[in-house]
Amino acid sequence: METLEQIKARVEAAIPGAQIEIVANDSPSGQRSLLLDPAHALAVALFLRDDPQLDFDFASNVTGVDWPLTVTKEKIKVKKLMEGVEKEFEETVERTRGGYLEVVYHLYSMRSKHGPVIFRLRTGNRADQVHLPSLTPVWRGAEFQEREVFDLYGIVFDGHPDLRRILMWDGFQDFPMRKDYVDPDDFEWEPTPHDEVLERAKQHATAQEPKS
Repeated sequence: METLEQIKARVEAAIPGAQIEIVANDSPSGQRSLLLDPAHALAVALFLRDDPQLDFDFASNVTGVDWPLTVTKEKIKVKKLMEGVEKEFEETVERTRGGYLEVVYHLYSMRSKHGPVIFRLRTGNRADQVHLPSLTPVWRGAEFQEREVFDLYGIVFDGHPDLRRILMWDGFQDFPMRKDYVDPDDFEWEPTPHDEVLERAKQHATAQEPKS
């Protein structure tokens, strides 16, 4: 199979305007991935599937990732003049990374027996810019998995043939896999309450009783 650098170069040559980055991976696997811009994602997906050398005909896994707003501190060296003499000092600066949601696709070629190639799409933020193109029209196996990501993370897949909740029930609020999700205090409205759920509902009811 071609290297990620070769695939990136061929995609960029085939699809003018496509913006692709190689994302490093600091885990022991070191498995890198491609970050695609959403505007060209459908065209890139078709190329990855239809190019005879790549032949990625199977999306084996589609997952969501939540990246909340984070502030990191980094130490940098700066030079300053002190009494006419330039000296080097160490300062701590804060860097803010805006929050966003991400969907990750794992591709294989069943015919050519190679893979995986992993690529990512990112939303504009976690609030009102959460739309990404559905790739179900390219890989049919992505249909239920994109629905799961929609259900648990709140990413809206434009062009999906049947985008609706798949694990949570209709009317459920919020997205349970987001990192800032907070369990509701009262679970009595759950369709099938049991065990810990019933116990929490009782505690909630007791707390709501008027004090005499």
